[in-house]
Amino acid sequence: MDDPAQLSEYGKILIIALVGILLVCATIFLAKLISPKKPNPEKLSTYECGEESQGTAWIQFNPRFYVIALVFLLFDVELIFVFPWATVFGQSEFINADLRWGWFTMVEMAMFLGILVLGLVYVWRKGDLDWVKPTHVTPSVQVNIPAGAYEALNNKTYAVRDYKATAETADETSDQPKVESKPKIGFRPAFKKPGASS
Repeated sequence: MDDPAQLSEYGKILIIALVGILLVCATIFLAKLISPKKPNPEKLSTYECGEESQGTAWIQFNPRFYVIALVFLLFDVELIFVFPWATVFGQSEFINADLRWGWFTMVEMAMFLGILVLGLVYVWRKGDLDWVKPTHVTPSVQVNIPAGAYEALNNKTYAVRDYKATAETADETSDQPKVESKPKIGFRPAFKKPGASS
């Protein structure tokens, strides 16, 4: 504990942490100082992924989003440990020193991956990776209309009138002259002039 080299290593960690905190604070301060400040109702409105929010935020959320995200993070983080293992134990000096060293590391990684695979099988068998799909049920209502009435309506053939012929005959019967009108635009965008502030 009296070794000054040990204190200097902690001192290096402290200096790195202080420099990191200082850089973050300086970046935030410069952003506040330099960034333009022109608030307007559109900028101050809440949005979600570029879409205007609708309704309340207090809705039921499917917890499977969280379960699948946590399972992904768990297996992703655990598999990161394979890379240092491969770089350290893939060196030929370790294997040439003692041949049992290579077998030990291989068995160790097989056990590690086996535990991960068992966890994946457990989550899979439990059904946490299955997405809940809605079951489509045809609604049935008890009515006093006999089924034969529906069959008679469905099997009957109906005469379909040509809508163009009725429109032409209506035009011929009208004595007023035909006035062509321009189609109206359903949506007229409103553009703001550059430099105009709201």
